[in-house]
Amino acid sequence: MNTKTLMVVSALLMAICGVLFQFVPTSILNYFGADPTGISALFVQIIGALYLGFAMMNWMAKAVLIGGIYARPLAMGNFVHFMIGALALIKFGFGAQNSLVIWIAAIIYALFAFAFAIVMFTHPQKVGKDAKA
Repeated sequence: MNTKTLMVVSALLMAICGVLFQFVPTSILNYFGADPTGISALFVQIIGALYLGFAMMNWMAKAVLIGGIYARPLAMGNFVHFMIGALALIKFGFGAQNSLVIWIAAIIYALFAFAFAIVMFTHPQKVGKDAKA
């Protein structure tokens, strides 16, 4: 699997989410029918900071050989984030009404969880000029 593409795409996705959560937390809370005042807006902004941190980590590690024992903490962190996120979104999606956005997010999270599981549990293969035939 080409881990560089996976890392770039996951970094971009998380950066977009992080920026949105940082700068429009009240709009996001209003969309989902939550109270945008008080501590909930603060928590959304903190989650945005987490997304931006993960995005930066993935972006900076895009050229690193990942898989097997190589960069295992990086692969494990991404796998755990996306797997637990997918499970939580799926659980919430079954109970929510008008949950198209939740289901789209759940599918995206599940795809990333699957991709990072493959990266984590398989031996890495070099791609490019340095790869041996």
